[in-house]
Amino acid sequence: MCGIVGFFGSNLPGFEDALSILAHRGPDGTSSICQENYALGHNRLAIIDVEGGQQPLYDPQSKLYAIANGEIYNHQQWRDRLQGNYNFSTNSDTEILLPLYQKFGTQMPQKIRGMFSFILASDQEFFVARDRLGIKPLYYAQSEEGLFFASEIKALIEHGEQIKEFPPGHYYHSNEGLQPYYDFPEVDVFLEDVEVILEKIRQGLSQSVRRRLMSDVPVGVFLSGGLDSSIIAALMKRELSELHSFSTGFANSPDLKAARLVAEYLGTIHHEYIYSEAEMLSVLPEVIYHFESYDPAWLRSCVPTYLLSHLASQYVKVVLGGDASDELFAGYSYLADYNDGKTLNQELVYRIKGLHNLNLQKLDRLTMAHGLEARVPFLDIDFVEMALTIDPTLKLYQKFGIEKWLLRKAFEDYLPPEIVWRDKMEFAHGSASSKVLEAHAEATISDQDFDQARFRGDPIKTKEELLYYRIFEQYFPQPFAVNLVGKWDRTFH
Repeated sequence: MCGIVGFFGSNLPGFEDALSILAHRGPDGTSSICQENYALGHNRLAIIDVEGGQQPLYDPQSKLYAIANGEIYNHQQWRDRLQGNYNFSTNSDTEILLPLYQKFGTQMPQKIRGMFSFILASDQEFFVARDRLGIKPLYYAQSEEGLFFASEIKALIEHGEQIKEFPPGHYYHSNEGLQPYYDFPEVDVFLEDVEVILEKIRQGLSQSVRRRLMSDVPVGVFLSGGLDSSIIAALMKRELSELHSFSTGFANSPDLKAARLVAEYLGTIHHEYIYSEAEMLSVLPEVIYHFESYDPAWLRSCVPTYLLSHLASQYVKVVLGGDASDELFAGYSYLADYNDGKTLNQELVYRIKGLHNLNLQKLDRLTMAHGLEARVPFLDIDFVEMALTIDPTLKLYQKFGIEKWLLRKAFEDYLPPEIVWRDKMEFAHGSASSKVLEAHAEATISDQDFDQARFRGDPIKTKEELLYYRIFEQYFPQPFAVNLVGKWDRTFH
């Protein structure tokens, strides 16, 4: 996990500033290569080949440099296949990009599995790509001075008004422009046999967790005490003799209690961070700066995630979490109102495709604010594609009278029953933080202030959103910045 910057053009001012803005993403070292018509910069969080994996990496044959953010989980399999045909100089997973590009060209992103955004460049060409689901971030901007890429918006904010999110499942080649390389495959026949489905869920998620244990540094788990993170913790503990788990909340929050139960049951080394209302409010500006958004639906859970990440970063460099299970298995409360499998499936696909600038943006920014890498086992692409082949009527709330029945049933022997069959609770509610920020907004923003903001045309709907927007505007005063904010446009209940 790192921060990357790529500038292409004949005049490249502000490159070093952009790279320094992303220093929090890579506390283990900064390096760059500056050529006549391009510059690549990398802030490193050392996870794989800690000693030898410094970037940019260089291939003398193709004269290509490579920088990347993320992890290529199948890099070792490709190394084994290419051994003898390419002279590897490091054990870094990023280095596999260089021979694969020589072999497959622009089809290369289809050959790798993982979470990534990367840039390959030489004097003759450059090639940029982002992973299929947008787990790792990337933005770009174009001006008269050139074309610029960076891991976060804040690094590009001074380079013109044409900042855009680099779309998931796409690549950009200097000769071809922006091109798609992935979309979900069409499902002709859905899986209907429940026993077969349960086994596929167990095997698929177990394999996904094993892939995400790839690391040369310690790996831990975010443990809220909910179903999803508890399953991930249980699967990790089967692979690791020693596992650090982390949870956070107010002193009496239900999440802390549930997490303690799971930690004791699994035998993890458990860590808690208990915060106060005053601390929530004090870190709010930092959270908004790093999150690069003012959307209330996500900021309520951003504050505990930020504090949780700070706790975990004191013990490990990598964490796994239970994010995105609700998108695959219809876990959100409003989905209980759906009574048609086809409509539900369309909604789930819509939600999965929207993760990149909502939940995944939250997870990436707030962990990387503390130099911590977060991995998402539920979003292994093979597991996602399998989950979308399950008959969607089996995900309807009415089918079993509880959300995510399939997931609960698949892992009911892995955890205490009071965790497996625990009612779903959003993280912001489970950590008991959701009402604090709303109450603070009501107490500090008058009706007159709110009405004036609405009259001015501020892009807000509630006092809480106005509270966040005012802070956001301090860091991102440019009028176009609001257009980069991902927002969920469904009504949550």
